[in-house]
Amino acid sequence: MTPDLLIIGAGPAGIAAALEASDRGLSVLLLDENTAPGGRIWQALERRGAKDADDRAALDAIARLRASSVDARYGATVWAIEPDRQVYFSQNGKAAMAEPKTILLATGTTERPVPIPGWTLPGVMTVGAAQIALKTGGLLPGGRTWLAGQGPLLLLYANQVLDAGGRIAGVIDLSARGAGLKAAGRLTLSSLLDVRKGLAWRQRLSRAGVRWIRATALRAEGEETLRSVTFATDHGTKTEPADTLLLHDGVIPSIQMSRAVGCAHEWSEAQHGWRPVTDEWGASSIPGILIAGDAAGIGGADAAFLSGRIAVLGLLGRQAEARDLQAKRRMRLGVRPFLDAAFRPLRLIPDDATLVCRCEEITVAQIRTAAKAGCQGMNQLKAYTRCGMGSCQGRTCGPVAIDVLAHATHTPHARIEPLRTRFPIKPVKVGALTSL
Repeated sequence: MTPDLLIIGAGPAGIAAALEASDRGLSVLLLDENTAPGGRIWQALERRGAKDADDRAALDAIARLRASSVDARYGATVWAIEPDRQVYFSQNGKAAMAEPKTILLATGTTERPVPIPGWTLPGVMTVGAAQIALKTGGLLPGGRTWLAGQGPLLLLYANQVLDAGGRIAGVIDLSARGAGLKAAGRLTLSSLLDVRKGLAWRQRLSRAGVRWIRATALRAEGEETLRSVTFATDHGTKTEPADTLLLHDGVIPSIQMSRAVGCAHEWSEAQHGWRPVTDEWGASSIPGILIAGDAAGIGGADAAFLSGRIAVLGLLGRQAEARDLQAKRRMRLGVRPFLDAAFRPLRLIPDDATLVCRCEEITVAQIRTAAKAGCQGMNQLKAYTRCGMGSCQGRTCGPVAIDVLAHATHTPHARIEPLRTRFPIKPVKVGALTSL
């Protein structure tokens, strides 16, 4: 397979890039490990149907992709990219290789972990994971369900649960007090609609009797499974029975692929995470590799869709045609300064006993001990503790471990070497390799 453009990820950015490229006469191979197009934000939308104008626009894009000449392959997991742009992936138990002229990474986001005490108990999971279960299988959380953390996804998911006939016991808001009001000065006229939507979601929860509690600390408690949540408020510490606790603290770019292939990255203080260095056309530091959508910096579905089109037009030297799209994208990103300021990452520093790396069972105490022994970076931490060496390759533990290490060594995050991800970035069966 030698397509002109190989796109990894069939979310908004990947779909837009595929459509733009195929319309311009390029041969396109689109790979996504999900069973259908849409990514996380439009996941299972074809089955769920449209509820508003945004959904209808998304369904139209997916329908156009289905009808296009794009070679779209679902259930395809990319696990390696060689320096000469050979892309290796697995599908239906077999491995395959493609040699595209250009690669576009549209890998989306990873949910930022919330490392509270007890976050590894059965019954505790992320809001994003629960939303996937709701979108793909119609699964609602059972029993006494609490949401905790901060960010718009808490409001969106809680309203989606109510739409589906479910119940939420309450929302434990861990955001900084007054941060929303302080950030109001960053709002633009174009972003007011997004804020109004969030306020409407909040009002609906109030009318439905969902408790909204401001807290400064949170623990999940139980022996073999979650039994209760304990949180600190202005009126003291309170404990509530709980069967499910869903945590959320925003999302960060999914950079495992771009890190492993060697693209340059920079630390974002606003979004508290690493992101690839790209130009205005999505070009990375490596010739022939483009990055679009939230994988290059969090912006949301609309901005991601536009960035996919912009990347292809830049690739083809049609920059003049993309100026209008860039202006629209800047408008879509208008709400980001407000969101970044209102929901600055929690930066929770858990106690010594809290588990950081689930794969290797590494605790906070072990990371602090490594820091005292002279560990200065995340790759050294692997050698000291094996943190980040499990099957997740640091996706879950990495953001927590760098916070603990930065705190323990009194070092700014930007000066700590991030994890050096290596291929294969996803497990691949030896049997599948025989097909190569």
